[in-house]
Amino acid sequence: MRHKENTILGFISGAAIGAGLMYLADPDRGSRRRSGVRDKVAHGFRSFGSVLDKGVRDLRNRARGTVAETWSAVSPDHVWDEVLVDRVRAKIGRSISHPSAIEVTAKHGRIILSGPVLESEADDLIDAAYSVRGVRDVESRVETHRTSEDVPGLQGHSVRTKPRAELLQENWAPGTRLLVGTSGAIALAFPTRDRTVALPSRIIGGMLLARAVTNLSLRRFFGLVRSRRAIRFQKTITVHAPVEQVFEFWSNPENFAKIMEHVQEVKRTGENRFRWTVSGPAGSSISWASRFTQSTPNEMLVWRSEPGSVVRSGGIARFQPTQDGATRIHLLMSYNPPAGAIGQALATLFGVRPKSVLDEDLIRVKSLFEHGKTSAHGEKLTREQLSA
Repeated sequence: MRHKENTILGFISGAAIGAGLMYLADPDRGSRRRSGVRDKVAHGFRSFGSVLDKGVRDLRNRARGTVAETWSAVSPDHVWDEVLVDRVRAKIGRSISHPSAIEVTAKHGRIILSGPVLESEADDLIDAAYSVRGVRDVESRVETHRTSEDVPGLQGHSVRTKPRAELLQENWAPGTRLLVGTSGAIALAFPTRDRTVALPSRIIGGMLLARAVTNLSLRRFFGLVRSRRAIRFQKTITVHAPVEQVFEFWSNPENFAKIMEHVQEVKRTGENRFRWTVSGPAGSSISWASRFTQSTPNEMLVWRSEPGSVVRSGGIARFQPTQDGATRIHLLMSYNPPAGAIGQALATLFGVRPKSVLDEDLIRVKSLFEHGKTSAHGEKLTREQLSA
């Protein structure tokens, strides 16, 4: 049985290595791909060093903070009443829905609370005040109310946000990423000898490692969210052309099919609505619908994908004229590809890297406006042909 498992694993590994070698040895694009791999490996080492340094410093600072908190607990020092008031205000701001309605005063370490508060939040308010370092006692003079109706201090929409456990937060601190990533790598590389739990151990280890490396929640990592913000990036480029011409080009997405390498077709389906078809991994095509949600002439364009689109995306392009008559374009984009970050990784593996593709497309746009010509889809393209 074990020999059969090793044979299957060896076959899969051999197939993966063979596909990788074919990808890198391609006679047309192999040189470029190998160069890209070298750049990515070098960037990966630099990024790993930066993350490791941040993680170590974060853990060191946390350890110092824990020691300081412990020392202050066993040997309490004098805290000025003004400092206590600020500490309590900061604490209750995360514990009740209307902290501004509460008046906080202090006298010789004794905290006095007054003002209206919801009945369901009264205990949390007092517990929060007691938890502040330096507080000796808490006197409650608050007015409790079942609802906020007819209570001026409790009016207005306010969301009560309690602190979440760090592992449940969207973004992890560097120290947390370092510890969890190390644990996941160990579980992935050195599974238990018990074959019944070896596979689950490796799966969990791989998921923890991926969560720590990408700092994306697992729902975003696997593309299980409806949001368009699984992956975000921004670009700024200056085009030496009047802002009116640049804005007109961007406000007609049909132009992108002529100048952008991986855009096959952009078809107008209605007022400010378009159907995109782009090249995907391994020769596939991906289509989705989008629309402009805001258009300020010569200043800003805002767009987003239609509900139910395979690729959920959105973006903002701002156009800023410069003193020398050029146009500075600030581009902010976010998208959620099929299968999330896994889909992004597969696209990268097959040479379709959206961020790199966008860089190349922006260079073509710049060349078209500044030199009157560029090349796309293996052919020369001029401004006259684009306008025709």
